[in-house]
Amino acid sequence: MSTTSRTSENRDNVPLAVAVIVFTVLALSLGDALIKFTSGEFVLWQIFVLRSLLVLPLLLLYLKVSAPDVLAMPPAFGWTVLRSLMLVCMWIAYYLALPNLDLSIAAAAYYTLPIFITIFSAVFIGDRISRIGWGAVFIGFLGVLFILRPKAGDFNFYALLPLVSAVLYALSMIVTRTRCRSVHPIMLSIALNAAFVVVGASATLAILSFAPEGRGGFLAAPWAPMAAADWFAMGLLAAAILIGSVGTAIAYQNGPPSIIGTFDFAYVGFALVWGLIIFGEVPDMLSLAGKGMNVNAGFITLRQ
Repeated sequence: MSTTSRTSENRDNVPLAVAVIVFTVLALSLGDALIKFTSGEFVLWQIFVLRSLLVLPLLLLYLKVSAPDVLAMPPAFGWTVLRSLMLVCMWIAYYLALPNLDLSIAAAAYYTLPIFITIFSAVFIGDRISRIGWGAVFIGFLGVLFILRPKAGDFNFYALLPLVSAVLYALSMIVTRTRCRSVHPIMLSIALNAAFVVVGASATLAILSFAPEGRGGFLAAPWAPMAAADWFAMGLLAAAILIGSVGTAIAYQNGPPSIIGTFDFAYVGFALVWGLIIFGEVPDMLSLAGKGMNVNAGFITLRQ
């Protein structure tokens, strides 16, 4: 059965959605680890533009071969554009916070997103969230705190930006579920990557126009020259955003946000793995206990 026919029938496939979101956050966590690893080399807008320019031809070729009838203005075009811009702003807000905030504070604030997804599901969709469901969300959030253990004294204004990022992600997934469910997931990915290119190119031109000299930092530095190793890293980032942009669309089209949002906590467990492999960060017992809480929260939510 094609994706188009499946979504048009509005039938949930929760096991598929859960599997897809777990694989998606696996790819996104690796992509974020690579961005952390290369953040001193690339400016954010360079990443936005180049990785999406690598992805877009693949997406367009796939649709041309497999579903050429989808290559048209998607249904719910306005909602698709709004969803894409919210997701782009989500990434901008999160990465703007990182240079001014400990990673543990930023991640802990961002991973309140399942709570926002659950709340917005109840408010905007009318999903009935049981006490067990609410409990699972808070267990998962406590698991994140066990892993990251942010210090209250480190809080500052920039800690609000990951919260803004979490809200934007939650709202965009509600839009995916309620307004973009009939849109082919590949078209949603094309729209998102096109938004990355437009926003990244516009920001680059604005910086060149209004601040041609004295620029620096992750948001305002000049584009870096690209060697072969840099293009390889950009290719990995493109693969991560390809999986992420398609996977989130499929997951939230096929499962209730209150369930799928809980499994976003799997990102933290994968981040622990990449931290160990790439940065030599060894998790302690509290971190492992928190990971177990996240896994249990996901299973409790799935079974309610």
